[in-house]
Amino acid sequence: MSFYINNTNQNRPGPICGNATNGLCEKVLIEVTKVFDACVSQETDTGLVLTVANLTPANPVLPLTYISAENTPGATATTSNIVIERLETAPNYANVSLDVTIPVTVYYRDANGVLGQGTSTITVPKSVILFVPQPAATPVNIVATGIFSSAIGTYTAENTFTVTGCIEIVLKVVALVDILVPSYGYPVIPPCQASQTASVCPGTFERPLYPTAIGGQTRN
Repeated sequence: MSFYINNTNQNRPGPICGNATNGLCEKVLIEVTKVFDACVSQETDTGLVLTVANLTPANPVLPLTYISAENTPGATATTSNIVIERLETAPNYANVSLDVTIPVTVYYRDANGVLGQGTSTITVPKSVILFVPQPAATPVNIVATGIFSSAIGTYTAENTFTVTGCIEIVLKVVALVDILVPSYGYPVIPPCQASQTASVCPGTFERPLYPTAIGGQTRN
């Protein structure tokens, strides 16, 4: 079984039925990334120049024919040149200016019809108004997620394409903080439902799955 397969145990994640306070047993201090504000922008840009490196396979026969480009899976966008200018009329808000660089994979066909790909980046300047908390010992950061997609482009120079693409950028104001939250305690993790017959360990494991504090947490 799993949390959601043939499992009726109440100590599992899922929808809440009835009174949500039933079963609350403790207040837990957790370390999380808190999002204070966020926004998303979508735009179509023309004339984007993609200079391609790390060609695979190497040494394609020129000229190349553009196929498409998209943000590189697993690679994250980076931010730079961040400037935060607080608004005089609303000090909890600020004009946030920055550059967002998105890693891109470009797909092409060489003069012999061999498919290939290479890496590139696009850098997008952004300037937006966001809620930015007042300075504290815990630093506040501006982070970005970038998505790029292009199916229109031409080969304009050696290993260089000029393209039209759709860009989506999500900006967030975040900080790593400690938050006190109500908790139902540890979940009961059920045994896996194996897709194939598996051998079972002889005996039992004596250690609990999660750490516990015997006798409570208070001290006089």
